[in-house]
Amino acid sequence: MKLGTAIKSIRTKNGLTQAQLAERCNITQTYLSQIENNLKDPNISTLKEISTHLNIPLPILFFLSIEESDVNPIKREAFKLINGPVKSLLNEFFHLGNPDIND
Repeated sequence: MKLGTAIKSIRTKNGLTQAQLAERCNITQTYLSQIENNLKDPNISTLKEISTHLNIPLPILFFLSIEESDVNPIKREAFKLINGPVKSLLNEFFHLGNPDIND
């Protein structure tokens, strides 16, 4: 799961700098950078704050960060079938364009 990658992608699509999002979330820019680079795992309250300021529900943020390796091997084929279309739908619904969160 690359939560930081999803956060960074959505932040940039929303036209926010790290400094702007960090200030709105009452965290340091350094900490946000560490989160976005998948070096730190934020606690749930920080994630809620980030998702609020990105205008995206937290469960959607979690889904957008799921990688194939996060899925039970038995269910990976089903995940491969739905992952692209569902992420595409969510990107369109939340006006995210086409962020690079599928990598």
